[in-house]
Parts: sequence; structure tokens; C-alpha cells
Amino acid sequence: MLRLVGAIIAAWAVLVAVLFALYHGGAPVPANAVVVLEGSNTRLPVGLRLVHEGYAPLLVVSRGDNAKVEQPLCAGKLGVRVRCFVASPPSTRGEAEYVGLLARSLHLKRLDVVTSQFHVLRAEMLVRRCYHGDLQMVGAPQPWWKLPWYAVTESVKFAYQLVFQRSC
Repeated sequence: MLRLVGAIIAAWAVLVAVLFALYHGGAPVPANAVVVLEGSNTRLPVGLRLVHEGYAPLLVVSRGDNAKVEQPLCAGKLGVRVRCFVASPPSTRGEAEYVGLLARSLHLKRLDVVTSQFHVLRAEMLVRRCYHGDLQMVGAPQPWWKLPWYAVTESVKFAYQLVFQRSC
């Protein structure tokens, strides 16, 4: 019995390493908008950099707890064309729903979506359910020491959304 449990844990660890630790999305591409999902404070600087480097003329920001940076940005004080929103429900699924609606209303055909590296796979699955244009996921770096916690939480969330929450 212990060997079986050990084998299951080892298989899960390998799967987690492949799905969440090694797959970080890709390089940004020219797009209609750069979308930054709410979460860690490493995401917004990546999104801002992409807009400043000319990848897209519009920055779409899911607002969260980073008011120190988001407030001046969303108020239009940083010289970037920006659209800020609060997801409802306040989750990646809510963000995906908003992105899908916004893309349809503004006729956005190509998006670069910035999220944390460990979050790329699940976020991509959810955004693709609601947005049907060209999509490029861009992973923002995260501290390596947080990966065990993210491995557990992302595994549970990924399984739930894969099995139970299958629509946009």
C-alpha cells in the first residue's frame, strides 16, 4: 500500500513539474491588446513592458490588491492606453469571461495574456473557453520557493475546472 501511495505521489510530482513548473507560455507576439490577470505583483510590470515595447496599443488590467501601481495606471497617468476591470466572479474564470466579452465588443483578434508562470496552463484553458481569437500566454516570473504551494493549489483548481466547470 505504501508503494502505491508513493507511486501516486511521484506521478503527481512529475505531472505537476511538467504542467506548472516547466510550461511558462511563450514569447509575446504583436497583438491588439495585452491582458494582465490579477494576482502577483510580478505580472503588471511584464504587461506594461510589453505595451511600452510596442506589442499592443492597449493594456487591459484585472484590478486587484496592487492599488499602489494600479491606481495611477487605471487613472491614465502613466501614458498608456488602458482599460481596467474588476472580475465578477473574482477569479480567473471571471477574468476570462470579461476578456471574451471585451474582445467581442472591441473586435480584438489577437491577445497576449500575462499571468504567473505556474498559472499559464489553467489560465489558458479558461481564457480559450471564452475567447476565440489568437491567444499567446506570457508567464511572469515567480519565486521558485513558492512552487510547492502553487503545485497543490493549481492541481486542485485545474482538476475542478477540467471536470466540473467546463463552460465559459
